[in-house]
Amino acid sequence: MISITVNGNSIQVEGTNILIRNGTISVNGNVVEKNASGIVKIDLNGTLASLNTDCSVTCEKVEGNVNAGGSVNCGDVGGNVCAGGSVHCDEVQGNADAGGSITLRR
Repeated sequence: MISITVNGNSIQVEGTNILIRNGTISVNGNVVEKNASGIVKIDLNGTLASLNTDCSVTCEKVEGNVNAGGSVNCGDVGGNVCAGGSVHCDEVQGNADAGGSITLRR
């Protein structure tokens, strides 16, 4: 179960693939929020399969890939990490690509 909080309003959704683009939040291909702005907080009980966003992201473990337009700060990543800003992660099983610095905490 995922809890997504936007401007203090929380919604509960099922799924592990999250996409955040231009203020629209989708989980497993289903739009759950339009016109999101400000801080978007995602609480997940479990592990993300993938996370794609056009902003910066802080997350825990991700089984697949993390793609962000901004910086990425996360735990272990089972796939690749691609960021327009910096990458600060624990272990990355795939490749790490960043417009800024890359720091892997192993």
